[in-house]
Amino acid sequence: MSEYAEPRGRVFDVQRFSLHDGPGIRTVVFLKGCPLRCAWCANPESQRPEPEIAWFASRCIGCGRCVEACPEGAIRLADGVVETDRRLCTACGECAAACAREARRLMGREMTVDEVMDEVRRDAVFFRRSGGGVTFSGGEPLAQPAFLLEALRRSRRWGYHTTVETCGQVRWEDLREAAAHTDLFLYDVKHLDPERHRECVGCDNRLILENLERLLAEGARVTVRVPVVPGCNDGAADFDALARFAAAHPAIASMELLPHHRLGDHKYEALGRSAPAVGDGGGSERLDDAAARVTELAGVPCVVTRGTS
Repeated sequence: MSEYAEPRGRVFDVQRFSLHDGPGIRTVVFLKGCPLRCAWCANPESQRPEPEIAWFASRCIGCGRCVEACPEGAIRLADGVVETDRRLCTACGECAAACAREARRLMGREMTVDEVMDEVRRDAVFFRRSGGGVTFSGGEPLAQPAFLLEALRRSRRWGYHTTVETCGQVRWEDLREAAAHTDLFLYDVKHLDPERHRECVGCDNRLILENLERLLAEGARVTVRVPVVPGCNDGAADFDALARFAAAHPAIASMELLPHHRLGDHKYEALGRSAPAVGDGGGSERLDDAAARVTELAGVPCVVTRGTS
């Protein structure tokens, strides 16, 4: 009997037919857990490593099935209104399984690498025809390094193009090992000023920029992604700094500016949290101009990428 224990990971979504997270048509595997706390995060279900229950009030009809299903007595129905005591909730998922309207959803489930790859393989024909593959995102996929590395190895074994989206706030040893099995990194750079980075994200950017330079030095293919957020990094000086940074790192393959959006606000409410107090991105034409200026000054292709998760 083999002593090998297949790594298990906490996955909160597997998104098929993605067009914005690497070349071609892709399957994106989203892993839970992130070391950063970006003020504008549109995927709050990605932040914590453990499974969570989300309740979408607009879908609830007050049938009471979740009340009966909850083994902890964390849910009650009062005057037709469902109330949840999150202190008692263990995120077992029984309420979500009982809800016919999908008003309750389990955000995060344990999966083996085999289970993930079974889902990825369903799209293999689209990978071959479009030059696509599998993208591992999050959260931060390197927050679960053993699971990610085994999934990357399996993907390479099946001949899939592999992409990893990372915030860079990870152990270099894990990032370097992942690089051996990764065709493309989508590397998030939130802000180049360490103090502004700390204010917006919760930590400085020293490790993030160090890891980026190490990746580039080792020959990894890297696209730098910059989420453009009002009041954080959307000024002319910020774009000029970005151009200077790109010019100083000619090994960067390309750059993308990602306009901020508010599409994730409803998920904060569903998880019992407050949505971030960050305004809409807007300024699409200005972002196109900024991308063109970065391309001109740095000699690195820079585009505005809309429609990302």
